[in-house]
Amino acid sequence: MRVLMFGWEFPPYNSGGLGVACSGLARALAKENVDILFVLPKHIDVSEPSIRFLFAGLEHLQFKGVNTGLQPYRTASEYSRFRALSENDLYGDNLFSEVLRYASLVPQLIDGETFDVIHAHDWLSFPAGIEAKRITGKPLIVHVHATGFDQGGGAHADRRVWRIEKEGMEEADMIIAVSEYTKRMIVLHYGISPEKIHVVYNGVDADLHTGTPSARVVSPLKLKVPGYKIVLYVGRLTLQKGPDYFLRAAALVLKHNPKTFFIIAGSGDMERQMIRLAAELSISANVFFAGFVRGGELERLYRSADLFVLPSVSEPFGITPLESLIADTPVLISKQSGVSEVVSHALKVDFWDIEEMANKIISVLRYPPLKHELSREGKNDALRLTWERAAAKCVMLYRTLLAMIQT
Repeated sequence: MRVLMFGWEFPPYNSGGLGVACSGLARALAKENVDILFVLPKHIDVSEPSIRFLFAGLEHLQFKGVNTGLQPYRTASEYSRFRALSENDLYGDNLFSEVLRYASLVPQLIDGETFDVIHAHDWLSFPAGIEAKRITGKPLIVHVHATGFDQGGGAHADRRVWRIEKEGMEEADMIIAVSEYTKRMIVLHYGISPEKIHVVYNGVDADLHTGTPSARVVSPLKLKVPGYKIVLYVGRLTLQKGPDYFLRAAALVLKHNPKTFFIIAGSGDMERQMIRLAAELSISANVFFAGFVRGGELERLYRSADLFVLPSVSEPFGITPLESLIADTPVLISKQSGVSEVVSHALKVDFWDIEEMANKIISVLRYPPLKHELSREGKNDALRLTWERAAAKCVMLYRTLLAMIQT
């Protein structure tokens, strides 16, 4: 079986969880003897606008790239700023024209290619997937890792993004959602029949990648001093992820546990706001902004922390808590997250309830047996969530879809 896959990013050229998910799933599908032709919108330092290469170590996985300005999580206003600084005439005037330009390149990208199924990840690639279906007549699966409503904090979405998402879901022969939480949101906000939507939970790589730590990042090992605890946040600094709730809970924790450091690893449009908020709450001395972290440095952050907190306002899934559990660190996660459906041994809280969030953080910091139990059993939960398991379900859905079309 051969699958034409459209995405936004792929490690190491990734800025968030979507790239991690695409990588984990594609690698696992390759192990299932599924041939993946992965089309990426990405910057490339060559004169050709598209490139094809064999991914090292996986004979079933190939890539094609399109020279575009599309990046995960980039909003329309952020794209406009990028476009103003770009001297390249290839890019569209705005984010939405760029999405359509990406789709317009599909005919030349897939010319001469053969495949059985089209699999498009998230809204930037939906028009490209629709175009591939129009040209070839092959069945289309759209994979919803997040919606515009998640980025809008669960209640609002950019109307233009919503239209593209809705068209992609309507044109698709099958929809994959990363959680029941996301499935409910698709039914509620997009009017899609639940029978069309199949939940495939994300996985986690048990073997965390080791890399060289960045000199710009303060090593958490230097912060791990006797008597002090570390509470960790890893994620984009955006409305969706709830970093402001994390800081407000931190202020409450410090009233009872002053010997606690709070590390925020990530970047985003709320970064300056978070720095100001830490100052306003008079907790700056206990809060460290590490910036975007990956590889070995991220693994060390996980392992050095006493607790990982995911305070998301609207989280379709959430891979970082699984990574933390694999690194033997317990987690406190938002009830408004998909990962809360599959991790039983975790503390859970409504994102807005900063007092309860603080109480649960304090409990883990004060009671080692609780921390040990959550760490041990939570790790067992995480180890059961493999990309191989996700890939096996995708293969089953591919075969089901092809059987439906043939009958």
